[in-house]
Amino acid sequence: MAPSSYQPPTRGDKAAKATRSQSVETNLSHTQTTVSKLLEGKGDAVFSVRPNDTIHSVVDILREKRIGAVVVTDQNGSLQGILSERDIVRRMAETPGQTLPQSVADLMTTEVKTCSPDDYLNDVLKTMTEGRFRHMPVLSDGNLRGVITIGDVVHFRLKELEYEALRMKQMIVG
Repeated sequence: MAPSSYQPPTRGDKAAKATRSQSVETNLSHTQTTVSKLLEGKGDAVFSVRPNDTIHSVVDILREKRIGAVVVTDQNGSLQGILSERDIVRRMAETPGQTLPQSVADLMTTEVKTCSPDDYLNDVLKTMTEGRFRHMPVLSDGNLRGVITIGDVVHFRLKELEYEALRMKQMIVG
């Protein structure tokens, strides 16, 4: 009996078992994740202060709430600036022993980069990394909707990757 020759599988040979392959869409699906998706899990709590508040009061809020920055708003809740721990530490180095009584308006960053709920997390992460800042207010129709941090974005993305890895493992085993 002569050995049969090899024939490669054809399209109809394994019709019952579908395979899933990586595609541009699946590999880049995380780029479609928006800020609003992150805020759904994180919440929209925003800690704000007024421009005339003292740095001492801000330091108390940062310590009590265990956060790294506060947004500065006017009496109507409109964004006026942002003030971070880094801003305070830099000023302490410049004016030792005289920083805590100073006003928020003296230290805050007034040109604040913001994002919208519809922005993609990858774009926000890129902006934060290039701008070398860690906190970004979320605005929608001019209203403050939340604040996200670079840590929030990285943590969210890691959770997505864990979920994707688990799904892929289940597809391979199952």
